[in-house]
Amino acid sequence: MKKSNHHIITFVLLFLSACLPLRGQSTLTQEINEQGKFENWIVREIKESGLIGGETKYIYNFNTGDTIKGNIPYKAPEGTVFIPTNIMANIIGIIKTSNQVFPEKRGDGYCARLEVLEEAVKVIGMINIKVVAQGSVISGELYEPIRDTKSPYSKLNYGIPFTERPAGIKYDYKADVGHERIRATALTPRKALGEPDYSDIVVFLQKRWEDEEGNILAKRVGTAYKRIREDVPEWINGEFLPIKYGDITSDPEYKEYMGLRGKGAEIENFAMNSEGKSVTINEIGWADADETPTHIILWFSASDGKAFYGGVGNKLWIDNVEIVY
Repeated sequence: MKKSNHHIITFVLLFLSACLPLRGQSTLTQEINEQGKFENWIVREIKESGLIGGETKYIYNFNTGDTIKGNIPYKAPEGTVFIPTNIMANIIGIIKTSNQVFPEKRGDGYCARLEVLEEAVKVIGMINIKVVAQGSVISGELYEPIRDTKSPYSKLNYGIPFTERPAGIKYDYKADVGHERIRATALTPRKALGEPDYSDIVVFLQKRWEDEEGNILAKRVGTAYKRIREDVPEWINGEFLPIKYGDITSDPEYKEYMGLRGKGAEIENFAMNSEGKSVTINEIGWADADETPTHIILWFSASDGKAFYGGVGNKLWIDNVEIVY
């Protein structure tokens, strides 16, 4: 009888352990890991304005379902973790698309291919501009339609709520980097800058709050940062990038570009405040190493520079992104 009871208890414990999430993996972490496989893509069919050629263009978002036809602003479904920086713009009534993140077949599934591209808009006698567009995948939200090229980072809501303390992230990747950085902002003449551009893989854990004036303030809880400086022609699978907690400025691997970001920084991160206004996330200091975050920014970019600057031709392939404990 005792032996039988022991077997029953063992079976129940094994069954329960199989039904529970892995240690440290919340439902949100499981969702990040699932969406980080980049298996689900939806196609948007958009007709650009006749004034700029009237071509039908196709842009991609992470989602499932039939092709979305028409010049319809896109809003990701609730629960979406990652967004590509593919956009539809409507500037003074002119519809223009830009797509720099593509699905690419990999084995039996897909990965995401991020590129730095140059977009041209030409209307004889009226407009003749070029813009460098960086392919990025970010945890958060993108607001469509894009109405202008001012304050490009304010068109994004960076980060999602997250209160865990993972050891790092794991991912598969390959890269084609080091192409000459070009400046093409639409407001200034196109210029080759004579320096190489690289790709970035970034994780920021932040503890955020909002003050009485609607400013979003934050302390940096954790940082993981990889700058890809060499071509990686073959897939590297399961690379682990650790998250370092607290003030990392004394870490031997610390670089200035890993530092705190806020208003006036070369790259600003924005979020929507309680009044529905997109404002800069001002990181005002480093959190204690044992602090709990409120948000996570996951950021994969084919370029390491600011908006409208980039190495045209850079490519970063990313797949199987996972939060690791």
